[in-house]
Amino acid sequence: MNIQEMLTAYVKDAVQNIYDVTLETVEFQPTRKDFEGDITVVCFPMLRQVKTNPVKLGEEIGNYLQEHVTIVNRFNVVKGFLNIVLNDAYYLDFFNEIKNDVDYGFVKDVEDARKIMVEYSSPNTNKPLHLGHIRNNLLGFSVAEILEAAGNKVYKTQIINDRGIHICKSMLAWQRFGNGETPESTGLKGDKLVGNYYVKFDQEYKKEIEQLIAEGKTEKEAKAEAPILLEAKKMLRKWEAGDKDVVELWKTMNQWVYDGFEETYKALGVDFDKNYYESDTYLLGKDVVNKGLENGVFYRKEDGSVWIDLTDEGLDEKIVLRSDGTAVYMTQDIGTAIQRVEDFAINGMVYTVGNEQDYHFKVLFLILKKLGFAWAEYLYHLSYGMVDLPSGKMKSREGTVVDADDLIQEMTETARTISEELGKLDGLSEEEKEELYRMIGLGALKYYILKVDPKKRILFNPEESVDFQGNTGPFIQYTHARIQSILRKADFEYESQLVSEYELQDKEKELIKQIQLYPETIQLAAENHSPALIANYTYDLVKEFNSFYQNVSILGAEKDMERQLRTQLSKVVANIIKSSFGLLGIQVPDRM
Repeated sequence: MNIQEMLTAYVKDAVQNIYDVTLETVEFQPTRKDFEGDITVVCFPMLRQVKTNPVKLGEEIGNYLQEHVTIVNRFNVVKGFLNIVLNDAYYLDFFNEIKNDVDYGFVKDVEDARKIMVEYSSPNTNKPLHLGHIRNNLLGFSVAEILEAAGNKVYKTQIINDRGIHICKSMLAWQRFGNGETPESTGLKGDKLVGNYYVKFDQEYKKEIEQLIAEGKTEKEAKAEAPILLEAKKMLRKWEAGDKDVVELWKTMNQWVYDGFEETYKALGVDFDKNYYESDTYLLGKDVVNKGLENGVFYRKEDGSVWIDLTDEGLDEKIVLRSDGTAVYMTQDIGTAIQRVEDFAINGMVYTVGNEQDYHFKVLFLILKKLGFAWAEYLYHLSYGMVDLPSGKMKSREGTVVDADDLIQEMTETARTISEELGKLDGLSEEEKEELYRMIGLGALKYYILKVDPKKRILFNPEESVDFQGNTGPFIQYTHARIQSILRKADFEYESQLVSEYELQDKEKELIKQIQLYPETIQLAAENHSPALIANYTYDLVKEFNSFYQNVSILGAEKDMERQLRTQLSKVVANIIKSSFGLLGIQVPDRM
């Protein structure tokens, strides 16, 4: 039970005894820095039930608490705000209770835990992963970790878009211009090799368009009639018909891409419990639409196409089956959602998809509700903004994307350059340095992206992200390494229980108060699907620790109890940094 829950009961008891009134709620806020107090009770909302002035109300509640509640030391009232000072023993008892709990803040072994699936990444198999995919993967993976820490059973998944005209474009270009080359013969990762042919297709397509326009076609006609595009469409029809040679090439080139993706995922530190493939799911949902037709959820137009009318909900009409009976993306998504519930018995799903798909998910969730699925209430679109670079927007087909592998490598090199300039890594072997550069570079990249609210657009600056000062991953990693250095130097027994008679200094108490916020922060981050709340909590904790570090002596404290408490405080802060950064998918070094 946290302090607000405890004090709520005490304040309600006070008002019941003094005024014979049963309070509905009690409102708290942090005590302002210019007043003494650990937590503040806001008296104004109580005046709806208790007819008195707010200062008198605060005084009477404060006196009652001071007399009857052992954890309350003293109080003061400023206008309608009751500022409560808690006994040091309360903080020391709390700290003794959690200081050796390596899973502090996590909710474990919940009976009947909610089962939630988190979908992220979901790439196309015609190109490597890029910077936009990095934000998607980092968000999805981190939200999955946070939801699990909050007490849910979580499954991580992706749906791989492995069919359609895009992959046929790469396949056709490879057939025409590849001369049989493979990832092995070229030394290229498979996703990069296939991506090169997607770019090659676009180059040839543009040449053909220019030629047709020169021959008198309109631009629209030229784009539609370019021979290479018609050939790609023909290849797609052959794939759908099960043509042996086309399917074999499709399998081969997709496998090249899957192998390449796996390398990138490993480097990025993300994983999945199950992969779904669009080639398996693209026919799903048609039977559900037919049942929905019978139940009046959908209706058929004269041309035979099937639609749903959502105008009453402020949306529009949406097609769910074409006139020839083929599915659209919405149909597939309906079927895939139902399939996942059947596969994993989940009762909630999080879709990590960019904000350009906001409307699509509003429609999808509403359709599933209208079809009568109770779990549709627990679907969430983790909508996020684009990632921009100082150089501008990325385009895959023109080959101007920021490749994920290249960016990871660049971040490692940036970490190397800055670390060497600062001279922070003396005494480490070359192997240790290389691992540290990778850890710092990836930590910088992940933290820079995850500290921003998912809905906001990001302008990503690699050098700024690797700064060892300010709200950055390396700054927090460095604090963890500093604490580990303190613990290595502690040549005394510091793990014993702390006595409740100890009088806390302000910096010690403030640090304990920050530590208390960690479990609540995990729950809030899970409810809001926001790794940014974890990132910024950790930064606040580190700032509080550094203020503590600069203002009190830890290992050189005069009294044994001071040295013990401060060393234990340092250890708990390091554990929380490691734990919270783990939720963000970031490693922390012990030396730096």
